[in-house]
Amino acid sequence: MSEIPLRRNRAQSRVLHRASAAEPAVAVGGEGCWLIDQDGRRYLDASGGAAVSCLGHGDPRVRAAILAQLDRVAFAHTGFFTNEPMERLADLLSEAAPEGFGKVCFVSGGSEAIESALKIARQHAVERGDLARTRVIARRQSYHGNTLGALSATGNVGRRRPFLPWVMGDVVHVAPCHAYRYRLPGESDTGYGARLAAEFERELLIQGPETVLAFLAEPVVGATLGAVPAVEGYFKAIREICTRHGVLLILDEVMCGMGRTGHTFACEADGIAPDIIVMAKGLGAGYQPIGAVLVSDEIARVIETGRLGLTTGHTYMGHPVACAAALAVQEAIRDDGLVARVREMGPVFERLLREGLGDRPYVGDIRGRGFFRGIELVADRESKAPFPAGAGLWKKIKEEAFARGLICYPGGGTVDGLSGDHVLLAPPFIATEEELALAIDRLGAAIDAALAATGLAAA
Repeated sequence: MSEIPLRRNRAQSRVLHRASAAEPAVAVGGEGCWLIDQDGRRYLDASGGAAVSCLGHGDPRVRAAILAQLDRVAFAHTGFFTNEPMERLADLLSEAAPEGFGKVCFVSGGSEAIESALKIARQHAVERGDLARTRVIARRQSYHGNTLGALSATGNVGRRRPFLPWVMGDVVHVAPCHAYRYRLPGESDTGYGARLAAEFERELLIQGPETVLAFLAEPVVGATLGAVPAVEGYFKAIREICTRHGVLLILDEVMCGMGRTGHTFACEADGIAPDIIVMAKGLGAGYQPIGAVLVSDEIARVIETGRLGLTTGHTYMGHPVACAAALAVQEAIRDDGLVARVREMGPVFERLLREGLGDRPYVGDIRGRGFFRGIELVADRESKAPFPAGAGLWKKIKEEAFARGLICYPGGGTVDGLSGDHVLLAPPFIATEEELALAIDRLGAAIDAALAATGLAAA
């Protein structure tokens, strides 16, 4: 095989790249919170890619675990075998989970995990004889993945629009819990959460509780809203309603879970336990593709004693190398006390954000938990009016940040799926205060440059 040149422009590349216009840099190395390109230029990874690289880059413990597993067995299909790292990873997750969770299904990523969670929920209903339960209720402005089932549950207009002819019809969407945008003047957090819970129950009654399979939500909404946590009490009310009507509560912790918010499971901060928890990104920290579905003991009992067996299945589920990598990641996070560190450093991160960006007229809101923070950008603070969608501000911010050696995760459609801009920051759990401050300084410069480049600086 001939050696592939390190430098290839888009015309030479045979890869169908994610971005159709930009010439991607070639990543050749990573050290801690930094990535390195083919020219030796270093980039501060302040978003962990897409909230993935929670342990940072180049951890020798994970590398050693991957190599050791390759020396044992790289692949053995789970239709025939179990494997040691899968079993040990399941033990670790179950021991850390809320009480009553004892079984895990491993897949290859977040979208696949959401698909599997929905199928497990449906199988649970079928095995119990609740054949009418087919509907899923999710929230507007949510993002649950790019495969068709996950995209059907997604409530973001922009991401769904190209595929509307294919999305499932048995999904309805209710309002997100987004206090900055939708809490009424004079309304308390408690009142706002109660109003949204009542709206959810009204929709449940309209659909017919006996037809509703599950409610699916992100405890802290990531990609589409920019690190928006629910107000206190909201999820407790949702949990009570779901329990009363026999509806499963599925929490999508693909982005916000596995320590990202300062808790191993993001729902811990809300004081609830769902029926199914979905995880991915921080589970393997990018060292291998992996996702997981953690189910309650009751659901596991119904599946394991039923007539169908587990009906969701993929070739690479429980992949030994992926599980070995994730196990090493989670053991490193545990042994180094990194979840507690994120919880302790979270207020420091928030303070740095408010000191560095809070006085800027285009910053409407700074929010989030732990090392999962969002900055919503507005043209006018008083009215919270967004910048024009056609300006593509969030795309320009990404470009300007990268030019300054910063990786962040800007997004558009923050307000309604089409208009609005935000920036998501999700640094590795090992980031120092100095690295956090540097990221905020570079981000501020990138936003200023993007506003100037798009002609919005004086807006």
